[in-house]
Amino acid sequence: MSLSGVSCLVTGAGGFLGQRIVCLLLEEEEALAELRLVDKTFSNDALARFGKFQGKTEVKILEGDIRDVAFLHRACQGVSLIIHTASIIDTLGLVEKQLLWEVNVTGTQLLLETCVRCNVQHFIYTSTIEVTGPNCKGDPIFNGDEDTTYESVSKFPYAQSKRLAENFVLKADGQALKDGGTLITCALRSMYIFGEGCPFLQGHLDKCLLNKNVYLRFSRKEALVNPVYVGNIAWAHVQAAKALQVPEKAKQIRGQFYYISDDTPHMSYADLNYELTRNLGFGIEPRLPMPLTVLYYFSLLLEIVSFLLRPFVRYVPSTNRHLVTLLNTPFTFSYRKAQKDLGYVPHYTWEEAKRRTGQWMASIVPERREYLGCKAA
Repeated sequence: MSLSGVSCLVTGAGGFLGQRIVCLLLEEEEALAELRLVDKTFSNDALARFGKFQGKTEVKILEGDIRDVAFLHRACQGVSLIIHTASIIDTLGLVEKQLLWEVNVTGTQLLLETCVRCNVQHFIYTSTIEVTGPNCKGDPIFNGDEDTTYESVSKFPYAQSKRLAENFVLKADGQALKDGGTLITCALRSMYIFGEGCPFLQGHLDKCLLNKNVYLRFSRKEALVNPVYVGNIAWAHVQAAKALQVPEKAKQIRGQFYYISDDTPHMSYADLNYELTRNLGFGIEPRLPMPLTVLYYFSLLLEIVSFLLRPFVRYVPSTNRHLVTLLNTPFTFSYRKAQKDLGYVPHYTWEEAKRRTGQWMASIVPERREYLGCKAA
């Protein structure tokens, strides 16, 4: 399978996952014809990273808003494949619901409509495990797959927006293009993504440093999940892109979603943070700050306070019931179907992922200590 001669556009190309997908595409032995990178802004670090690849693929940097129809039309002209990673991730409710909807849902719809007008044949959407759950009852899933039935109607805005956007993507499969061709779509439901540059890992590290090098215990030890390394979820996108170029495989993939995990050992979210930096001498709290049921109702109380204050001030609680449930529900999934249909096999072992991520976290400890010290002063 090859991407030789393909003209590809990546949205969210300046982000945590987008950058890794771009780098893997630029590393391909058989060069793409063109790679267009779309994001609102690109950091100097991201541009420098892309600049290291002096290959045969022509790279175009396009800064613009996914809600801008004219911009999307210019960006997608002549493209045959879109990898759509651009999204606002919000587990606390920090982002206004309207903005979340405009970017995650409306932006995806506009991009799909642009595909039809510009004759883009293939569309890969980066979805999330939160589309599935966990539900408000905290029903667990152990080693689930695409055929696992699960009752979930999350009312949390981020999960709702991603579910709706994924539905639009999968329903768009088979739409007729202006030139008479057909749009083929699929979605990759990723587990929680960790790795170098992960903003969530940095946030947990900051709290650990402020807590005398002890990680906060925000999830039960038995709440097993299977996070995925950023290099492996990026590799899954590349494999899906290659599979779509093969007509027989494209027929199998079209209109489908796939769970993407890897061989990271099953552990809780809190224990993942500890495992990645345990060689630095960091510790982790032995138990939750309060019993789980009490923590759940404490979060409910904070949500009620937030609601009552809404006419006067916007107060966003540090936790909520959705987050407590998400962090404390066993929820693991297999990547067997992606292996069978897409040819996906993790590109990096757990040992390598742990080493790379741990080295990055160790490298930022001094600057985070300094930053937090200055902030406290």
